[in-house]
Amino acid sequence: MPTFDVSNARIDYDITGDAGPLVVQLHGLTSSRARDAHMGLDLGRALREHRVLRYDARGHGGSTGLTAEADYGWDALADDLLHLLDHVAPGEPVHGVGPSMGTGTLLHAAVRDPERFRTLTLVVPPTAYKSRVAQAEHYRLGASLIESHGLSAFLELGDTAPVPPALADAPQSGPEISDALLPTVLRGAAATDFPARDAVARIATPTLILAWSGDPAHPVRTATRLHELIDGSRIVVARTPYGVMAWPGLFAEHVIMGGVAAHA
Repeated sequence: MPTFDVSNARIDYDITGDAGPLVVQLHGLTSSRARDAHMGLDLGRALREHRVLRYDARGHGGSTGLTAEADYGWDALADDLLHLLDHVAPGEPVHGVGPSMGTGTLLHAAVRDPERFRTLTLVVPPTAYKSRVAQAEHYRLGASLIESHGLSAFLELGDTAPVPPALADAPQSGPEISDALLPTVLRGAAATDFPARDAVARIATPTLILAWSGDPAHPVRTATRLHELIDGSRIVVARTPYGVMAWPGLFAEHVIMGGVAAHA
């Protein structure tokens, strides 16, 4: 697989498709592009006549990273994304899609370089703003638990968390981050947030928001708040695994219609 060097990290990525507009697909915290595919969150699989760039965020999957908490904030991950796009597709507007941490990364990148994106698809937006406070404390406690009692204690705690109805049939898997780096990544996630509300409200890129219910770490109210802030956005909430199964088709439709609008 090709790699690309950014500050303090080497990004592992791949591109499928030989021609057509470029789609960049991100993943969530502690995941990777391979794990997301395993969980049924590879939304680009329904696209035809597009190139799809998938990559592992720094410290995740096949990408490297150092033990600097600031490297794992969504603003820093947005730097990685924009540098990677400049390397792979210089000057080309792209379609962006990503769940959770990927949503936070895309929002920071879109605020910083709005002309870079033809469409945005924000998948299971995580806690943000006021609701981020409690989640941040959860991440810090998780980091301390790993350091004091090991990864197994952290995973055991995760097994007690409620499973969203939309993930009832999803396979189980562990973090795609090394044991030594995971506490740093969790603390980096604890210290980050979405861009300011007024900055998000200035996003004019066609935006699709895909949420699921029953998940305190990815509450529907965050998705609803984004829908309220981003003018003209569309929101769809999955309440069963069948709802998630519809997402690749919804995403493909959004990308194709966004491309038609951009061409017009």
